[in-house]
Amino acid sequence: MSSADPQPAPGEAAAQEGADWGEHALWEWRGHGCHWRRLGAEDRPALVLLHGFGAGSGHWRRNAAALAAAGWCVYGLDLIGFGSSSQPGHQRRQALDNRLWARQVQAFLAEVVQAPAVLVGHSLGGLVALSCSVYFPRWVKAVVAAPLPDPTLLMAHRHAPGHTPRRRPWRRRLQRLVVQVLCRLLPLELVVPLLAHSPLLDLGIQSAYHHPVIGDRELHRVIAWPARRPGAVRALRAMSIAMALRPHHATAVALLQRLRRPALLVWGRQDRLVPVEVAHQCRRLRGDLALLVIDQCGHCPHDETPAAFHRAVLDWLAGLETG
Repeated sequence: MSSADPQPAPGEAAAQEGADWGEHALWEWRGHGCHWRRLGAEDRPALVLLHGFGAGSGHWRRNAAALAAAGWCVYGLDLIGFGSSSQPGHQRRQALDNRLWARQVQAFLAEVVQAPAVLVGHSLGGLVALSCSVYFPRWVKAVVAAPLPDPTLLMAHRHAPGHTPRRRPWRRRLQRLVVQVLCRLLPLELVVPLLAHSPLLDLGIQSAYHHPVIGDRELHRVIAWPARRPGAVRALRAMSIAMALRPHHATAVALLQRLRRPALLVWGRQDRLVPVEVAHQCRRLRGDLALLVIDQCGHCPHDETPAAFHRAVLDWLAGLETG
């Protein structure tokens, strides 16, 4: 872990709010350092927060305290490649995609939390939560995806329900070759530092929000710091290759069809990155999915409209307990 890691110093009281919320710790898994944090009494039911692409557990800065006050033991985990966790490069036998992150979450539940949990994910974290619930159902009580992104959802209408598109072996080999070549040719060593150290990053962050956030220095730090770490470029290249080459069974379309746990979708009506039409496509695939759309909200409902987000999640979870 980098010496520039902006974590609280050992012995400091756990922050209730802000990007440094919770008690911080490092957990070793398969040779990777995984940063995590906790807020709330350990004897309470567990709720694990999973961040989105380009962020880390600090992005739950406006949520952990409210969820802990509602009676949950709240955990935040930095997925491998993000936040303050390890940033590995591309490895054929350990693809950096939602299957690996799902295994990371399951191991975290087994070794650290030591109990099944509710998984709440933002964007990519929602896909990881869904993946973990399908692959390891006994470790997951319920899933909240706010929102759920996956390009395959936009193409799902082209195939009949339950149909698994199969590609010929030569097509799979050709796709793998093309993706790997293109991802290796991309000048990420120039692009990533440029974005991480320039005002362009603020414009990118703003695209995920409906209300103005340029000037929010804490939010800027949450996104900028991981992108400035030495391993950021190699991790980005690794996950770009792995996510592009996922098998069909690891896509949201296939995972939704196999889902056997209660799930809630939370969407911002003004989400420009993953439009609300994707939520309706999810409902067409699985009519039993609960959906709440928040008005005047972009891609980050947990951070942009935290009160509405907490109300949606807590009311839904309370309904599961009484239903």
